[in-house]
Formats: sequence, structure tokens, C-alpha cells
Amino acid sequence: MRTLVEKYCEVPSFIRKPMWRIWHNIITKVDKGEEVTFMNYGYTSMNGEGDISLNEKDEINRICINLYHTVASQIDLTGKDVLEVGSGRGGGAAYIKEYLKPRTYTGVDISKNVIEFCNKMHRIPGLTFRQGIAEKLDFEDNSFDAVVNVESARCYTDVNAFFREVNRVLNPDGHFLFADMIKRDDNGKVEDELTNAGFRILEKKNITKNVVLALDMDHERRNTLIQSLVPNFLKGGFLEFAGAKGTQRYNSFASGEMQYWVFLLNKIL
Repeated sequence: MRTLVEKYCEVPSFIRKPMWRIWHNIITKVDKGEEVTFMNYGYTSMNGEGDISLNEKDEINRICINLYHTVASQIDLTGKDVLEVGSGRGGGAAYIKEYLKPRTYTGVDISKNVIEFCNKMHRIPGLTFRQGIAEKLDFEDNSFDAVVNVESARCYTDVNAFFREVNRVLNPDGHFLFADMIKRDDNGKVEDELTNAGFRILEKKNITKNVVLALDMDHERRNTLIQSLVPNFLKGGFLEFAGAKGTQRYNSFASGEMQYWVFLLNKIL
């Protein structure tokens, strides 16, 4: 299981979707207390700058929320219609809807089970979740003011088709708020794919050091959850998925082999 998680993005593309559904089903089974609503690596500022004010109930997820805030607060989302592709277990969507005040927020994910979980767990007016495929979004052209995608696109079957779909569903001059891990030598390739899909890169930030610091600070919480919830034979895979210290994923960030980038883009075509 651990090796499979390590190499997930390198397996043939047609295997990734069923693998992702299976992984979500496993998480649903082990997280019976519904404790896990975020699955990103997190973000921590290097000098304490930009700390956000959170309600007490959200403090436990501060490090993961910081990453969503870093991505989504690049523009003012107040009163806007926003789509998130790859919304996972919905914690980021709930944060953005509650704190950043878009008019509507729609989360899309490939897993039926995770969509059922989100619609049960996150009951906030204007926030909805629906099952869908990133490369073939079931929305009309020019439907959204912004699209959010966090730590998900690299493992899609066809990332170029996804980028084109994001461009299609965005309103003219809409914004794409995008964050993902990128191999050190692939950054130029990803930028070319984005521009070829009809986007202008307004800003880009390498936040790898912030992600490593976040993983360091959040290690104990993640490890405790995994040790308490996950059967022994699955723990290695979950630790890898969580980027725990000593895993291949953590080491790839720490060495710079894998980098973490945040982009602000707008639609020009």
C-alpha cells in the first residue's frame, strides 16, 4: 500500500480514477468519527506573517486551512460564484464559504462516497457538493467567477483537458486559483500547459519551504490520527499520503526534488 501511494501519480492514467475512489472509500471506513475534513499538506508562514483569525472549532485544522487561505485569498471572492474541482472531504470548501464569503461555492469530486460525506458534514447555505470528473465538468460555459484547485490536478488522467475545462466554465476574465506539487524539472512544462489552455499567469509563488515547515509542525497530529484510526497494514500508506516525516513524499519536498507552487491566473481566451 505504501509503495502504491508513493507512485500514485506515476501509474498509468487509466488506473488513477478507480484508485482514487478506492482510497476515498478506505478513508471513509477508517474515519468513523468524521475527524478528517482536510487532506492537503498545509502551509505555515516562515515568520508568523499573515496569520488568520479562526473560530475555535477550526483551530485544530489551522495548518491545512492556511494553505486554502493562501490559495483562495489571492483575489476577493466576496459575492462571487466559485467552483472547486477536487474538493475532497470538503474542509477547504467550508472554510472558503464561511470566511471568504462567495455568493455560491460548488465542490466537485470524483468519489460518490466523499460527496455524500461532504453534503452531510458541511451544511452551510450556498455550499453544495456534486460528483463529477475534472476533465469533463458538467457546467455551462462561463458559469463561474473563480475556480479553485488545490493539490489535485497532477494526478488527473489528462491535466490539459482539465485546464481547458476550467477555462471554459470561467466567466470572461475569471480567475483560476491553482496550487499543486510539481517536480523540480517540470515547472516550465506546467506553465506552458496553463498558457496553452488560455490563461495568463498573474502571480506564482514557490511555497515549498512553507509546506515542509507545515508538515513538521503538524506531524504529531497527523501521526496520532493515523495511529489511532488506521489498521496496522494500512498505516504505511496513510503516513505516506499524509507526508509524515521520513516518508518519500516528505523527503522529496525537503530535498527540493518536489516543489509546491501556487498560481493566480486569469482567463484570456
